[in-house]
Amino acid sequence: MSSVLLPTLLLVIAATLLTLGMLAAGMLFGPRRTSAVKEMPYESGMDPIHDARRRFDVRFHLVAIAFLVFDVELLFLYPWAVANRTWLAWLNQANHTEHLTAMAEATQAVHVNPTLVFAEIMVFIGILAVGYAYAWRKGIFRW
Repeated sequence: MSSVLLPTLLLVIAATLLTLGMLAAGMLFGPRRTSAVKEMPYESGMDPIHDARRRFDVRFHLVAIAFLVFDVELLFLYPWAVANRTWLAWLNQANHTEHLTAMAEATQAVHVNPTLVFAEIMVFIGILAVGYAYAWRKGIFRW
């Protein structure tokens, strides 16, 4: 067997044994008696007294969507902020560590028009601002 595949094979064997061991421990030591209380659904420590399919206020869903939108916004803005050449140039001028200098040199190899990238990010932030204004106008931030 190749020495390259050995670590992968060991990982698969260890994961399989761990999974089977956990299942066996649950079957061996787990409770076996059932009752009406144990069969009842558990909902955040409260007794479920309503139907699970009842309607929620639309604002709940709008807040959830707004959270996702602004969470994804950060996922797009962090790489841009790291890769921005003017930011890295400022870091190099401030005599920061060698790691930042190496990172700046690595980004110099990519030929990108910084003005175009900045314009794209501003369009992205503008679309997010329109979404934020829409959410504000809909009143999802008023409770």
